[in-house]
Amino acid sequence: MDRLDYITEKIVSVEEAKRRISMWHMKNDVVCFTNGCFDILHLGHITYLAKAASLGKRLIVAVNSDDSVRLLNKAPNRPINNEQARMMVVAALGCVDLVVLFNEQTPLELISELLPDVLIKGADYDANETDKNHPKYIVGSDVVKANGGRIETISFVEGYSTTSILSK
Repeated sequence: MDRLDYITEKIVSVEEAKRRISMWHMKNDVVCFTNGCFDILHLGHITYLAKAASLGKRLIVAVNSDDSVRLLNKAPNRPINNEQARMMVVAALGCVDLVVLFNEQTPLELISELLPDVLIKGADYDANETDKNHPKYIVGSDVVKANGGRIETISFVEGYSTTSILSK
């Protein structure tokens, strides 16, 4: 298998992700999950994803579809890169085991399907927040906790965000 095949084989359907998670769980691998747009990959993303991967044995990254990014109203010109390009760039990272696309505004449905052991978000969220209407609530945290999993947050690298890069 050449390196490009290795990268593209990390981009999978929900059904394939479920199959691989099942295999990983048979080996007692701890499966971590995070999500985001990953529109213009930068140092903040790399640091975040590497730290997320260190919280378990396997890291699944759910990438917002183009339509999903637009629903988030980040900016009228977003996403800059299309979903296929964003998934390939994330899949190329050595710390990422799987990439799954989701089309909804939140990854709740995907989290409910995959049931990761560890759900990870940035530290602008609160792992202990239980009010689903609170802006710091981590979507899917109730599902993961009910399945025996845990919630983790990771601090951002100061000065690195796609929005600040685009404004430069």
